[in-house]
Amino acid sequence: MIQSMTGFGKSLLSLPTKKITLEIKSLNSKNLDLNARIPLQYREKELDFRNLIADSLVRGKVDFTIHVESTGTETATEINKKLVKKYMDELSRIVKPGESQQMDLLKMAIELPEALTSKREKITKSEYDAIQKSLKEALKNLNDFRTAEGKALEKDLQLRTKNLKNLLKKVGKIDPERIKGVRERLHKHVAELKETIDENRFEQELVYYIEKFDISEEKTRLENHLDYFAKNLKSKDSNGKKLGFISQEMGREINTIGSKSNYAPMQQLVVQMKDELEKIKEQLLNVL
Repeated sequence: MIQSMTGFGKSLLSLPTKKITLEIKSLNSKNLDLNARIPLQYREKELDFRNLIADSLVRGKVDFTIHVESTGTETATEINKKLVKKYMDELSRIVKPGESQQMDLLKMAIELPEALTSKREKITKSEYDAIQKSLKEALKNLNDFRTAEGKALEKDLQLRTKNLKNLLKKVGKIDPERIKGVRERLHKHVAELKETIDENRFEQELVYYIEKFDISEEKTRLENHLDYFAKNLKSKDSNGKKLGFISQEMGREINTIGSKSNYAPMQQLVVQMKDELEKIKEQLLNVL
């Protein structure tokens, strides 16, 4: 069962003084590319969060966000009263303040460096455990999303594989006609020379020449690649890299058939096969 690398997961965590929202979204990427936006108080646990995400998602371009909304009366920001008072005293020496100007001076002082200080809250074990549990929930939601997207991808890939098999059968049906046409063209060209030739030697050369156009091995290998591709689509694990490698081998056989065909109807079928294979490769870019 294949999975898509595209997904979205979200979970909400309510604590006595805050509400925490965890969001994870992923897009396709060759490796795991994780971008985390985490509040300062949770930075010490960032590595734990990254490891948990990496184990669950394996690869993809992942954005992970923790948003904290305070619901209590406590605040993490304090006014540095001594420093603000000092700022106001300094400002009052420049401008003689009246009562109406005290508020203006206070506004100016608050905006000066270090007038406000933030208390760094230390994460407790219970809060950390709750966030980890919530993160696992968000990851499950994202993986459920990936699985649903994977089913749609699998259905399309199965259709493209079936189309390639049908086109390969058509190639096999017109192959004898192609070889017959090659023989007839060569006999015609020799007849136009109006020269006496050794028929036995001509037949030997003809067999050698036609062997260069033989695509029996390419057809067999391509059929095996298609069967192996279909088998891996139904495997327990999603392995987009392996499927991508198989599709490359399929492309090599199709290209060789095209270069050996030397027959317009077969070349038209090869063009259709290449088109189907390109659609497969585009879809595989998003397979985990």
